[in-house]
Amino acid sequence: MIELKNVSKLYQAKEGNVLALKDIHLTVEAGDIYGIMGLSGAGKSTLIRCINLLEPPTTGEVLIEGVDLTKISAALLRQQRRNMGMIFQSYNLLTSRNVEENIAYPLELQKTKKEVIQDRVQNLLGLVGLEEKRNHYPAQLSGGQRQRVAIARALATNPKVLLSDEATSALDPITSRSILRLLREINQKLNITIVLITHQIEVIEEICNKVAVLKDGEIVERGMVSQVFKAPQHPYTNLLLGNKAFEKHTPIPLDFFRNLKTGGL
Repeated sequence: MIELKNVSKLYQAKEGNVLALKDIHLTVEAGDIYGIMGLSGAGKSTLIRCINLLEPPTTGEVLIEGVDLTKISAALLRQQRRNMGMIFQSYNLLTSRNVEENIAYPLELQKTKKEVIQDRVQNLLGLVGLEEKRNHYPAQLSGGQRQRVAIARALATNPKVLLSDEATSALDPITSRSILRLLREINQKLNITIVLITHQIEVIEEICNKVAVLKDGEIVERGMVSQVFKAPQHPYTNLLLGNKAFEKHTPIPLDFFRNLKTGGL
């Protein structure tokens, strides 16, 4: 479904260039719930935004079902993006629109017929459990309800891929689990491939079948969640997982800690 080949992203700034992603190779199969894990500043948000070209990579290829998004026209890119919904930590809802209108917005942009919009919105309200909130505005909703609206809006165009940018990190643990259960349901019922980024290990454990560990813009480990979490191979992964047994039997060089970004540890 998704393939990144040799993807790098360089940001140019007055104080010096920043290489946010370094030669990323990543394959996501159809039906995966693929988690990308790392500390703040590891490059997670940049990576997920490169998938739909909100952040065009400096080098490399981004293929969705074999189509390289870096080599197509702007018009074709807009069409491809309809196959990729995205949800954000901050919800990004339109405050002047109610729940129903927020969900309908992507369809209105595509000039979809009114009756089709009404049917689609009704189905999505049922899917996310917000039928009774259809006329409420974002300010009248809890954080979990706002995220459910954002998920419904991301699904409005019938995407094949759903991208999640720290979608549960602003929520309390109970609400977070309910959102994760909803995402798993969407993956299973609608056969939508999900790529999510997070710094929360419990999110990966809860719903992901595969994981990639990102450190300083590089993938240092990847594989099935069960395999990586049971027997991590890289010291950074062990550190994130708090694997004391590994640290006891396999000394970690001091240079490793000197080079770590300390934010979030």
